Order: sequence, then structure tokens, then C-alpha cells
Amino acid sequence: MISEKLIQKLKTAKSVTVLTGAGISAESGVPTFRGQEGLWKKFKPEELATFDAFIRNPELVWEWYNYRRKLIQEVKPNPGHYALVELENLIPNFTLITQNVDNLHRRAGSRNVIEIHGNIEKNYCIKCGKRYDDVNLALEMKIPKCECGGLIRPDVVWFGEMLPVEAWEKAEESASNCEVFFSIGTSGVVYPAASLPQIAKRSGAYTVEINVERTELSWFMDEVIIGKSGEVLPELVKKLKEAS
Repeated sequence: MISEKLIQKLKTAKSVTVLTGAGISAESGVPTFRGQEGLWKKFKPEELATFDAFIRNPELVWEWYNYRRKLIQEVKPNPGHYALVELENLIPNFTLITQNVDNLHRRAGSRNVIEIHGNIEKNYCIKCGKRYDDVNLALEMKIPKCECGGLIRPDVVWFGEMLPVEAWEKAEESASNCEVFFSIGTSGVVYPAASLPQIAKRSGAYTVEINVERTELSWFMDEVIIGKSGEVLPELVKKLKEAS
């Protein structure tokens, strides 16, 4: 399942970049919020995760985010998350780019993490920009407000918003300069994140996809490994350690 060529590439690699998507979080039990969860089945994420929705009804949007945060706080990183921490310890220059907002990579111990869609555990004021990273903030007030009077919002990228410029530039740079690039648990349909494997490929990286099924990205990848990241990644790290 894991080629000898990949192990050899990793053995000599000075620089590795990983992109993760919803698939790795799903293995921890993080819901995709499109299911039948009581009150929320009446709403689509697209109807709540927008700036307009927040201005129209901040209390409803905060209620949804508190519900999501509570669910996320109850799940734990899985063997895939921990294997990426081990991989970071084995590679001199390792970058983890994630589309997930659940903070599970940091909770597992990953250090060099670029969160291109934000982090659900962080917040900021829409008026003055002051940061409020206390997770319990919104539990204390129905509509959290800054001392300047502005509304406080979750620090996540909503539908129709640009990605954080600095995070995206770092992600592009990392994809351009790595020797091995992994796409893990991502469908390859959400842009601009889905362009990162293509950037890596064009720049000469050995590109690897790990997913439970083939995706839009599979056709141009150097190697496609079908399976759960929580099973494939620990095996990959084990083989790399044995080879080293």
C-alpha cells in the first residue's frame, strides 16, 4: 500500500508539506454539520456561516458556533493527527496546512500549523480587530461584544470571504518549496486550497494523496493511497523509522 519509493523520498527529504481536510477530522468524530442535528437541520451551513447572517442575527450564529465548539471539545485527536506530529519530528522542515478549523492538529502537538480557514477556538472584534481567544467567551454572553462596542465574531473564514492573506501566502510558499507533498482527507473541490497540490506538483514535489476514495486530485498525483489516514499515517511513520 505504501511504496518503497515514497519511503526513500521521505528518508532523504529536507522539506515536507502536508495539506489536511475534513476527512482526518471525521475520523475523530467531528461532524460535518450537514446532518440531522436537531435545531440545525433547519439551516444549511451556507445560511449561518456568512457575514450577512452574522449581522442579521448574531445570537443565532453564536448559538450555532457554541454548539459546534461543544461538539469539537468532546472529540480527541486520532492516530492520524499524532502520526503527523511524529513525522514533523523526523523532517527538518515540515509544514502542516489545514482546512479544518477544529484545532485538533495543535491539540495533538503539531507545531508548524497554517490554518487557512481559521480556528473555531479563536475570536476577534469586527470593529477594532482586538483578539478574544477565550473559548468560554460566548458562553458568558449571548452576543459577545468588545469593550469598544463592536461585535465579536469567531475567527473562521465564512462563505464569500477571502482567506487570511498571510496564511495563504505561507501555504503557497510551502507548497512551492517542498520535496514531498501530502494531500490527506481532502476532496480537492474547495478552492483555493485545492490548488496547493497542483502548485507542489508543478514545482517538482513528489505528490501523495491519502484518502478513503479517489478524488478530483487523484489523476495527477504521483501516488494515491486509499485508506483511512488514522491507519495509513501510523504505518507510514513506522516504515520510515525502520528505514532510517
